[in-house]
Amino acid sequence: MKKYTDQGKQDTRSGFGEGMTELGRTNPNVVALCADLVGSLKIQPFIDENPERFFQVGIAEANMMGIAAGLTIGGKIPFATTFANFATGRVYDQIRQSIAYSDKNVKICASHAGITLGEDGATHQILEDIGLMKMLPGMTVINPCDFNQTKAATLAIADHHGPVYLRFGRPKVANFTPVDQEFEIGKALMLNEGSDVTILCTGHLVWQSLLAAENLENQGISAEVINIHTIKPLDEEAILTSIKKTGCVVTAEEHNFLGGLGESVARTLAVHHPTPQEFVATNDTFGESGTPELLMEKYGLNNKAIEAAVLKVMKRK
Repeated sequence: MKKYTDQGKQDTRSGFGEGMTELGRTNPNVVALCADLVGSLKIQPFIDENPERFFQVGIAEANMMGIAAGLTIGGKIPFATTFANFATGRVYDQIRQSIAYSDKNVKICASHAGITLGEDGATHQILEDIGLMKMLPGMTVINPCDFNQTKAATLAIADHHGPVYLRFGRPKVANFTPVDQEFEIGKALMLNEGSDVTILCTGHLVWQSLLAAENLENQGISAEVINIHTIKPLDEEAILTSIKKTGCVVTAEEHNFLGGLGESVARTLAVHHPTPQEFVATNDTFGESGTPELLMEKYGLNNKAIEAAVLKVMKRK
């Protein structure tokens, strides 16, 4: 098994912040908007270097999406930033009408996604955002796994024409992907080749999947781990190639099983290659206040839950 090393825990939102700083220096068309959460989105360095390219809209997320859509008409590439809950659920109509329907080149960049938002509780812990955004025609949906990949994704979406939803998180997590790894939108990344089961994972669950694969290897189970950083468009070729080899699959995500990565994979399998599948995701529920670690444990979003799902799905082969 290929070993990945935790290079030191970092928050993915800081990867976004570093990406924005670099874009500020290399792409004069990139502008940033924020809904009163500059510190949380880590974009102060971008603002310091490019004050004329930043728009503070205050706690007015719907207005922010409208402004962002308008800026594209003049050739700007707006990065609209706030918490994931406010970037999707609160402003869905504006995104649908002004951005997606109009095919505007807006990058919706959402921090504090999922249950690892932690102590702020259920009102802020959106677990439906991937489903909301992937249903919008033309919307690209990206959910990177660590600091390095989030920075790379931030740079990549600036060169991609069309609306994008970029999702990242609050807590410090393992940073393990290569700093110079190319980020290709829509192209899954093989992290570990295996023969007994496929684990398709995204976001914070990628590192947990690698930990699970190591433990499974000690039990004589060969797990193939694939990082699905782009949920839409989905890399169906990579998924089907792996599943035809292993004969079963576990999907792992920090999201409701309704509308998330697992559901997209299930559709692909139903159409092309019916295969036993188990889901590691929240089960049609809201979150609650607590530390990220305790919440991931309670809601079954860690390496132990992935291992259990693998043992269960292999019995269905």
